[in-house]
Amino acid sequence: MAQESSFAASSETHTPTPTKSVDQLKQIAAQVRRDIVRMVHAVNSGHPGGSLGCTDLLVALYFKVMKHHPEPFDMNGIGQDLFFLSNGHISPVFYSVLARSGYFPVGELATFRKLNSRLQGHPATHEHLPGIRVASGSLGQGLSVAIGAAQAKKLNNDDRTVFVLMGDGELEEGQIWEAAMYAPHHKVDNLIAFVDRNGQQIDGPTEKIGGLGDLRAKFEAFNWRVLETDGNNLEKLLPTLEEAQSLLGQGQPIMVLMDTQMGYGVDFMMGSHKWHGVAPNDEQLEKALQQLMVEEAGDY
Repeated sequence: MAQESSFAASSETHTPTPTKSVDQLKQIAAQVRRDIVRMVHAVNSGHPGGSLGCTDLLVALYFKVMKHHPEPFDMNGIGQDLFFLSNGHISPVFYSVLARSGYFPVGELATFRKLNSRLQGHPATHEHLPGIRVASGSLGQGLSVAIGAAQAKKLNNDDRTVFVLMGDGELEEGQIWEAAMYAPHHKVDNLIAFVDRNGQQIDGPTEKIGGLGDLRAKFEAFNWRVLETDGNNLEKLLPTLEEAQSLLGQGQPIMVLMDTQMGYGVDFMMGSHKWHGVAPNDEQLEKALQQLMVEEAGDY
């Protein structure tokens, strides 16, 4: 096992550091991307493409934006911001960010998708992995879960925020649109949802498979407040997150349409649906790691 990194959070660090610079976040994101490609390579299984594309968002949320307490972890998260991953197949990025922000030992990433591991291919609650509050992987359910959690916070007079991430291909699930209709009607205005709009799904480009059309117009028609941003550019993503937070409590849920590239950070993976669920071989792993350099590598 490699040396411990400065990105492995101390158990005493229970909240993100608001003063983290963009450069520091970029270094953390590069380390997380190293984790992703190493995890899926080790077991020749997993979903690197979407994980790499969504890394910047999860790093921004867990290391700067969200108020959360890794220890002690409890399922209710009262008084904390909550995050739900709906497109659960991108578990590698979720596991890496949870570990690097202090929810469980970084070294446990080496057990990804192995027999009896707590790090299943899709996040599950049966293994009691800290940071996981709902099993995900059956696509289309996360927005409904997040809305329920947001309403529970309102009933408990808990003023924290609920965040949820969905994939754009996942929007082909009808349950998403039932939830999208429900949230504005019930003024669930403590919710910020994200769509990873990378334009790719397992069988090809989303416009060829399902045809998503004008997502902004669709969510606005359902009475969401809609923002758009570059999900792979922290200089643009962070101000969008600040704007989204400024719109909370005004009677409408917030939707952030986040343009990303599948496989971002690894040139031969970028923009191709072929890396949705394929692990790199030995040679490809080395090429990827050469592109994902960090100042103080802390590989598990």
